[in-house]
Amino acid sequence: MTKTNVLICDDSAFARKQMARAVPDGWEVNIHYAVNGADAIEQIHRGNADVMFLDLNMPVMDGYQTMDFIRQKDLPCLVIVVSGDVQPEARQRMLANGALDFIRKPIDNGKLSTLLRQYGIYTGDSVATQRKQQAAISSSNETEKFDAYREMVNVAMGRAGENLARLLGEFIDLPIPNVNVIENNELHMAIAEINRNESVSAVSKGFVSAGIHGEALVLFNDTDFNNIVELLNYDQLSAAPAQLEALMDISNIIIGACVNGLSDQLNVTFSHSSPILLGRNRELESILATTKQRWNRIMAVEVGFAIKHKGVSFDLLLLFPEKSMERIYARLVGTEE
Repeated sequence: MTKTNVLICDDSAFARKQMARAVPDGWEVNIHYAVNGADAIEQIHRGNADVMFLDLNMPVMDGYQTMDFIRQKDLPCLVIVVSGDVQPEARQRMLANGALDFIRKPIDNGKLSTLLRQYGIYTGDSVATQRKQQAAISSSNETEKFDAYREMVNVAMGRAGENLARLLGEFIDLPIPNVNVIENNELHMAIAEINRNESVSAVSKGFVSAGIHGEALVLFNDTDFNNIVELLNYDQLSAAPAQLEALMDISNIIIGACVNGLSDQLNVTFSHSSPILLGRNRELESILATTKQRWNRIMAVEVGFAIKHKGVSFDLLLLFPEKSMERIYARLVGTEE
């Protein structure tokens, strides 16, 4: 029996392994990998992609550019998009460009098998079990762990982008999350590097479960507020109340969706603290001076959200103490219940 060449295109090694584990065991395949769209195009030309599972947010050449190229050149490849960014516009754009379907991360093995059978790509009955063991994610070095953390946040970020897109009726540009481990005394410098605006507003919210502690911080450039208020249709309110309501609503949507996305992947239920307004229309240093982190080393994950044609952007910073990092990784790879 001729095997199907399956290409998994994702910039995250952790995500590629997860996708490989989700492939049905009864499907006779040769699995190939690509780290970005340019790499994927080369693999298609080599005949290594009868079917491709394609991520959206990647460096060098993202999923949108890759799909555009495949369509323009009429390349012989069936594409299923697998992404954490599941905004309605993202789905519509990819399907309009010829993708077979669009499924969210993390992959549900049973749903994937059902989808493949619907398109006649796979005719068996089994889902991933044996192959899951063959492609198991084992103990990793620091680089691989950071890749797993980044992919975890990428999926959670996609949830937030989807919720925000539905609320605002706009496409949200989502970048690749930036993950670093820093000392407590470096936190202010890291945040200042993220947001260089003279006047900012910020909201903070903590969450905890199963020995995992985290804090989310949303930073707004105050010059964006009029556009945000207009997008939310809060312009019937007077300026100050409208800005405050917009600030809290956007923060709650972003933080809530991200934390829920983390909960689903880590199989925990986080308890949330009440959101805290750290400051409005103030210099960043003034706002940061009021925050007192109780952790020594911190994993800081920075995510930027933008509505480019509206000139709107805001930043989410997720902070985890060092002692939470191993617990997070153990849950991601399934070594802790």
